[in-house]
Amino acid sequence: MLLSWWKILGILILLYVVIGGLSVPLNPGITDLNPGQLYAGQQKEVTITAYNTHFKTAQPTRIWLKSAEGKFLEAQNVQILTENKLTCHWDIAKNMEGQQYTVIGYNNIDGSFLVPDGIVILKNDSAEEANTAEAQFTDVNTADFVKPSGLRFPYRSILNETIRNTFFHVALWMAMFVLYLLGLYHAIQYLRTGKNEHDWWSVAYNKSGILYGILGLITGSLWARFTWGGWWTNDVKLNMAALSMFLYFGYLLLRNSFNDAEARARISASFSIFAFVALIPLVFIIPRLTDSLHPGNGGNPALGGEDLDHTLRLFFYPSILALILLGCWMAQLKFRMQKLAIKAGIYT
Repeated sequence: MLLSWWKILGILILLYVVIGGLSVPLNPGITDLNPGQLYAGQQKEVTITAYNTHFKTAQPTRIWLKSAEGKFLEAQNVQILTENKLTCHWDIAKNMEGQQYTVIGYNNIDGSFLVPDGIVILKNDSAEEANTAEAQFTDVNTADFVKPSGLRFPYRSILNETIRNTFFHVALWMAMFVLYLLGLYHAIQYLRTGKNEHDWWSVAYNKSGILYGILGLITGSLWARFTWGGWWTNDVKLNMAALSMFLYFGYLLLRNSFNDAEARARISASFSIFAFVALIPLVFIIPRLTDSLHPGNGGNPALGGEDLDHTLRLFFYPSILALILLGCWMAQLKFRMQKLAIKAGIYT
């Protein structure tokens, strides 16, 4: 029992991640602004559709346009339609044209919610000169906004509820790299010492890593379906990830193509080193040299800041740890099966 504490720890942490990661609610957010383009010199009704808000329950809900200088223009005639929908009006000054404004909402239940650069003011040649924007904008102390109680994950447009996949898709791939690294270590140790135990450990860790890679591709495909509209896109990051998986599939095929145990171990150990070295440019370098939809590549920022705030980190890092521990457990089971098979004469 004492020797299995880390296995129990891995199971408990994974249960914590699954239960907590799926039950913590998202922060309120704005899903749609209609219209998102306004013309200078006009008064326009804007319909705001939100997520996880309480417009009817909370009173009142206030809406502002926030300028790049940090000034606020409050909406007028706010009409609550449902808990997640309202309409409001703004008087758009002539000298506001050509600017983008963040839309910020606030009430005492939901706290604050926003859309960066949600409204753009277009030029209107037919409009007469209006009052200056500075005369209409005011200062608002957002530090006085009451934050909603309880633990909440950040709301991000497009991602929405799928932001929870961070605990699974991203964590699977990071744990996969750790398992491949352990497989690489034992491959090098086999070539250095010639001990069969290192060969068995290397293949055990690599097989666990391959399983995580397959699960990572599946969870990534599901994520792409809900965020990008397709199960797979012609994206360099996705294609390079798939290619790296084919390298390790080739590792399994190559290993099974030798009958001589020593030759099988030596060649597969050498190929394991090659596959891991090739993994670095395929996954970390090439995608960064071209445009990519995938976060962290081609100028598209990786998860961070609001995407990976402190609430997500409470589950993201434990998820990586749990998957590493469970992956090592699977590798240990594979290693023991290998020893028993050889001892029984089933495998050489």
